[in-house]
Amino acid sequence: MRSDNSGMRLSNRCYAVTGLGYSAPWCVNAGFAVGDNLTLVVDTGGNALAAQTVHGYASAARPGNHLQVVNTEKHFDHIGGNGFFRERGIDVWGHVGTVRTEEDFQAEIAEFNDSIPNQARRERGEARAFFHGTHLVNPNRQIDSDTRFDLGGCTVEILLTPGHTATNLSVWVPDDEVLFTGDCLINEYLPNLDAGTPVDWQIWLESLKRIESLKPTIVVAGHGPVARGNEVQVIVDTVRRVLQESIARGYSPTANRASDPLSPPNSGAA
Repeated sequence: MRSDNSGMRLSNRCYAVTGLGYSAPWCVNAGFAVGDNLTLVVDTGGNALAAQTVHGYASAARPGNHLQVVNTEKHFDHIGGNGFFRERGIDVWGHVGTVRTEEDFQAEIAEFNDSIPNQARRERGEARAFFHGTHLVNPNRQIDSDTRFDLGGCTVEILLTPGHTATNLSVWVPDDEVLFTGDCLINEYLPNLDAGTPVDWQIWLESLKRIESLKPTIVVAGHGPVARGNEVQVIVDTVRRVLQESIARGYSPTANRASDPLSPPNSGAA
């Protein structure tokens, strides 16, 4: 196994690209699975610069391969780099419900700018630097059910795992026992429940059962360190506990209860 600070080889076919920038203290993960003919990229990061990094690693792992992309959900930290790939003629797959608007994207930039602590930097609009060269691109290929990709000597399964949003997908590489979960699992962060309601959280619990049944030995969560071995069950149990507690009390651990506990002002991008 080889590793460095940004790109990690997890197994014979699978790699993670971790720690891509987003909103503090959150970073976001991406990755890819390499077949003999095709490399499947999982998520494109939050901006064009992140996508450039992911594309570079994926291209270098097996230079002769064609690339395709799958988005694990609709939030911008997972789809922000789609434009970089589409500009190169690379198909981007995503849930049929992953349809964002330019208004959504501009609101994301404004929210980033509002979160800058320094007034002078806010007034300068420095959030625009983070999104340099970035424009909204939704997936051009749609997924509405479990789907298989043949990468050449490697089969990858795209599984519906809703809950965090209705659009969440996981990417399972059974021969390597590696699972890319998007935000269905989070490591060392509180999971973001504010994009949904207790009904969604109950659906999320069912997705956790599905993930457990696969018995992955390595998990690339949407955010946080890669989990291996016994760590996998730990992060599943942690997310499950947060969901169960939130369902019992009727609001998420990060809800702004001064307003509407189930609809906080900031639903979060993560």
